[in-house]
Amino acid sequence: MTVAAGMALLALPLLYAGLMVWLRDGWYRATRQTQPACSDAQASTLDSKTISNLVKSKSFPSAAGGADTLPLFSVLIAARNEAANLPQLFLDLAAQTLHSSQFEVLIADDHSTDATAALVAAAAQAMGFRLRLIPLASSQTGKKAALLAALQAARAPWLVCTDADCRVGPGWLAAYAALLERTPQANFISGPVLLTGPPNLLQLLMGLEFAGLVGVGGACITRQQPTMCNGANLAYRREAFEAVGGFVDNLHVASGDDEFLLHKIHAAFPESVHFLADAAAIVRTAAPETLPSLLRQRVRWASKWRHYQSAAPRRLALLVLGANVALTAGLGAGLLWPVLWPWVLAAWGIKLGADAWFLSPVLAFFGQRKWLWGLLPLQVLYAPYALAVGAAGWRGGYQWKGRAVR
Repeated sequence: MTVAAGMALLALPLLYAGLMVWLRDGWYRATRQTQPACSDAQASTLDSKTISNLVKSKSFPSAAGGADTLPLFSVLIAARNEAANLPQLFLDLAAQTLHSSQFEVLIADDHSTDATAALVAAAAQAMGFRLRLIPLASSQTGKKAALLAALQAARAPWLVCTDADCRVGPGWLAAYAALLERTPQANFISGPVLLTGPPNLLQLLMGLEFAGLVGVGGACITRQQPTMCNGANLAYRREAFEAVGGFVDNLHVASGDDEFLLHKIHAAFPESVHFLADAAAIVRTAAPETLPSLLRQRVRWASKWRHYQSAAPRRLALLVLGANVALTAGLGAGLLWPVLWPWVLAAWGIKLGADAWFLSPVLAFFGQRKWLWGLLPLQVLYAPYALAVGAAGWRGGYQWKGRAVR
């Protein structure tokens, strides 16, 4: 009886450990497939040689008349009340090693009540890159509407998305261009995102969890079983977006401008989604400042789970949740039947060891291996946290950017 109960306690952690082995192999494949973007000293080589090759390819047609070329990338940014954050992002974009003629930036203003519109209009005259303000019509609200408005005004065949409160490095767009040179048949590219914030326990736990999500998403994409990505750092081909109907079948869902599109493009164009495992492509975004703001963000993310059409993210979510709940259940079983404690401790050791095995190279990529020590406190908190967020997300309804969303 004891052995049977013990094996039951180990079943999900063992399955989870097998998943982590599979994911770690996927992460290593992603890093092996991605050559680092060029250094600043080599930027001119990328601008003249790589960009020339891309423009001449079918992916990047010449503009009418042939005297000029379309930009390679249109950077789409949905903004609502982001006057405090946009100046830093504009400075980052002005510092790109990719030549300014090869990208344009479109800010879709989602009815901001601060100085966002005026700031963008002024910056458009001062920045060294092409910058345009796209105001939304009174009938349009939300991030998907903003992205669609920007997309309709965009000129490039590749659309790159980030958020107004993000920071990007000088090699961000050059890293995308380098990947496209190696994989010209790509239709969707997911990039890495790192949470930043003050060095406290909450920030460590948030950063560790988020790095795990990014690592899992990148590994699954590389294994061609895509589950998740982040709208703060991704790119997709306009033709692929239009071929799968864009957001038309999920416009009623406030979240999911990133993952629904990932799943649809993968289904329509197998082997054409990629993860950009290049440190130069890391986008940094500030972590939620408080626990309530973190929970609101996670509920917003969880609200799209019930709308998934792809089976891969559902299977992954159920296994991860099941393994975490099994550990909590094991603690209860150990208190009731002390004879089970060796099995309970073994289950915890397997689960934590598997997490450390997978996360170690992911955190090394982000330069945050010191976060590994947060695995135990995160594990203790994770099961009730995940259950509460999942239940709230399934119920739907949350506050975001000053709006009530259903």
